[in-house]
Amino acid sequence: MKIDVRQGSLQDADAALVAVGLYEGEALPEEVADAPGVGDAKGSFRTMTRIYPGDPERLLVVGLGARDKLDAEKLRVLAALVAAEAAKVEAASLAWALPAYEDEAAAAEAIVTGTILGAYRYDRFKGKSDGEDEEDEPKVRLGSLSLLAPAELAGAAETARVYSEAANRARDLQEAPANFAKPEDLAARAEEIAAGNDNVTVEILDGDAIRAKGMGGLAAVSQGGPVDPRLIVLRYAGGGDSPTLGFVGKGVTFDTGGIVLKPGAGMPDMKFDMSGASAVLEATAAIAELGLPIDLITVVPSTENMPSGTAVKPGDVITQYNGKTVEVNNTDAEGRLILADALAYAIELGAERVIDMATLTGAVVIALGSTYAAVVSNDDELAGEIGAAGEESGELVWRLPLHDEYRDLMKGTVADLSNLAKKREAGTITASAFLEHFVADTPWAHIDIAGTAWDVNRAYTGKGGSGYGVRLLVQLARDLVD
Repeated sequence: MKIDVRQGSLQDADAALVAVGLYEGEALPEEVADAPGVGDAKGSFRTMTRIYPGDPERLLVVGLGARDKLDAEKLRVLAALVAAEAAKVEAASLAWALPAYEDEAAAAEAIVTGTILGAYRYDRFKGKSDGEDEEDEPKVRLGSLSLLAPAELAGAAETARVYSEAANRARDLQEAPANFAKPEDLAARAEEIAAGNDNVTVEILDGDAIRAKGMGGLAAVSQGGPVDPRLIVLRYAGGGDSPTLGFVGKGVTFDTGGIVLKPGAGMPDMKFDMSGASAVLEATAAIAELGLPIDLITVVPSTENMPSGTAVKPGDVITQYNGKTVEVNNTDAEGRLILADALAYAIELGAERVIDMATLTGAVVIALGSTYAAVVSNDDELAGEIGAAGEESGELVWRLPLHDEYRDLMKGTVADLSNLAKKREAGTITASAFLEHFVADTPWAHIDIAGTAWDVNRAYTGKGGSGYGVRLLVQLARDLVD
């Protein structure tokens, strides 16, 4: 989407739809205060009143609610609702008058973010309706946003455009059917990211190379199906003084559960089990596009998890990349097996602080729903930085504890570890306790996004893939270099 920041009046906005905010109990700007229909406008939060003053031709009055209650998240929501209104009237262009707000840069970012995310549609496989004329033009889509705001906010608006479009690209990856989003397709996207930025390099390991390196977790999960796995590594050399940051994203492009087969009813959603991978790939692309002064290593282990005569079996013992042995007591607890290899590899490559992101456990949905992702970490400082980035970006996280009693639940009987706890309790934490064995003393945080990756149903995400994690990780990188 084209984004620009311009100075001028509402009459000069030159857009198919012009939006102006109205605080509860306050008045509209003088230039439109006497326009026909203004008396119907309300300032209550989320109220939308469309009027036709003539200049501008079509004005949308947006209820901001009480002035002391407005925040960046509410502005993101309102911007998404305005984008929906633009779609209703088939407006190709939109202008927003920046509301009076104490942090103008945050307001500008929020409106750009909400607009871009709210205008998202996944229609790659949609054909023409029955009887539709081949000559018909496609429905008009919102293509530009003008922010009526001070010129110095152009940088904030451009930053928001970069990370919001990255989040939408992550949603494209999430939404793609599994036969169009195989490990090789994620690898191809990583190659595109590297080709588009001189400071990014890529390395792709195929199944033979993965097995030769002794990545027993990724090899075991992939052995049940015909699709060759990939271990994807992106390196971004941004410089700066911060420790090298590591991102690891779970890339199970379709998860049947393996031999421990999942119920059929929810199986179509298992294309979303690569949401962590899509987030870290596109966050890396955004960080590189923004030119943030930080060094970053991103590792994505990607595979399908399929049942067959060659699939890993419950009770099998495998050896992970760092040499630890694991009893695979549940083949549907496969994400932690591939993440374990990738975490150890990222640290070997030089990551000094590492964050993994994964749709790892159904337990996190029970604990936190779709409002918060869970964070489990061995480092208070890193956990605090992720929490702060969540508050700033609107992609919220909630820290869960680690304790020796949780760690004890992951001890194996005939091997070092089990991939499933002995008791059915604290599932999100015990999965994290398993991953902790593969980071040694490196500051590390695990983010479980199984509840936030799709079906969030927020105004700017809808029910499909949310792109969760892109904005969070970009904000974290921004904070680390400030």
